[in-house]
Amino acid sequence: MSNTPMAANPLTRAVLEIDEYASGLGWDQPARLFALVDTTRLRTREPALAAQLGLAEDTGETGLTPIEQEEVPADRPLDEFLATIAWPDAVTGCALTVERQMLPPSAENQVPQGLSGGKLAKWVASHPERQEVRMTVAVLRGGGRDSAIRLREKDSPTEVLTGPDLVPGLAEALAATFED
Repeated sequence: MSNTPMAANPLTRAVLEIDEYASGLGWDQPARLFALVDTTRLRTREPALAAQLGLAEDTGETGLTPIEQEEVPADRPLDEFLATIAWPDAVTGCALTVERQMLPPSAENQVPQGLSGGKLAKWVASHPERQEVRMTVAVLRGGGRDSAIRLREKDSPTEVLTGPDLVPGLAEALAATFED
């Protein structure tokens, strides 16, 4: 991905690469799941796949290569779907990009009592302060985490917020896919 800003570590670079890919697809997209594999290991063990991904030439670049997985089922709650995933040893980490609506913290005290699930989602969707966001969250088998958040109203590569603890619940659910 040519427009991905340079980041300090391979996980952040992978998150930003996935964010850029998702951005190129536009908004109102389904959730997308990615396996993260060590690029050097991929070139060595799966040269045909590396060639297919445009990674056949060893440029000396190390890092993580995101590989998009089968479509995430839209008719199933995301947490239930993630609970069914188990990764082979060759997968170093995983990432998920998903769009959601969020409210600012100042709106928390406005939430009517007893709302949950679909009713809460409808209430948030009708709230005048809602923000549409795309969240990309990645975890490594060894415990590393990173994420990127892009607001629909500020849809620009320079307006992407990154950090390891931006979406802790989703990071926990992804990390659980590596537990035995």
